Amino acid sequence: MSDNNKIKVDGVRKGFGALPVIGGVSFAVADSEFVAIVGPSGCGKSTLMNVIAGFERPDAGRVEIDGAPLAGPSPRGIVISQHGSVFPWLTVQQNLMFGLNGKHGADHGERAALADHYAAMVGLKGFESAYPHELSGGMLKRVELARAFIVKPEILYLDEPFSALDALMNLRMRNELLRILEEERHTVLLITHDVDEAIYMADRILVLSPRPTTIQARFEVKLPHPRRLASPEAEALREAILRELGL
Repeated sequence: MSDNNKIKVDGVRKGFGALPVIGGVSFAVADSEFVAIVGPSGCGKSTLMNVIAGFERPDAGRVEIDGAPLAGPSPRGIVISQHGSVFPWLTVQQNLMFGLNGKHGADHGERAALADHYAAMVGLKGFESAYPHELSGGMLKRVELARAFIVKPEILYLDEPFSALDALMNLRMRNELLRILEEERHTVLLITHDVDEAIYMADRILVLSPRPTTIQARFEVKLPHPRRLASPEAEALREAILRELGL
């Protein structure tokens, strides 16, 4: 495997009691690579993400970050999930500044300016003083993106982050994330049930089997951005992935 691997997953197995969930998964993610993992419902995608992010211990195998064994959650990686993590009692600016506690010195003005910069980056300029209940679902997801990027994580773990949004807002958020990644490079691992989302965003797609899950197929996505999902190349890739999923 390449020396520039940011994430290495080696022979990971995980179960809960007598229920085997992950049946032996191995792959690597290169520095600044965007890898998507797709699989059937209930196959163990989120459990695998929790193991890779350090929230669950594998029963066997190991996860390495930059060649060092992962012992637990690390500030070098940030998780964005479908469930949301915005504090309802804080404004947009305060939510963004919360992640900077203990960073960038103790200067309030500097941290506020940085928060405003990232609010503008995700299209929330003018909403810095708004509270979460005053924002739409799409705007709340933008706050989450800004909260993740402001702490400069090396790795973004995305667990179906846009699945609760309607189709139009989902597309807007995909484009927003890709735009930011052009400005600030990060290693990204996306868990999704949406094959089109994986094709639209990722450099590489891993297809999981039913539980106990293993990787049953790997696809390189060599389409240039911005990608057209109606293109013959994207259609062929979609059909190949769906065949692996038995659809």
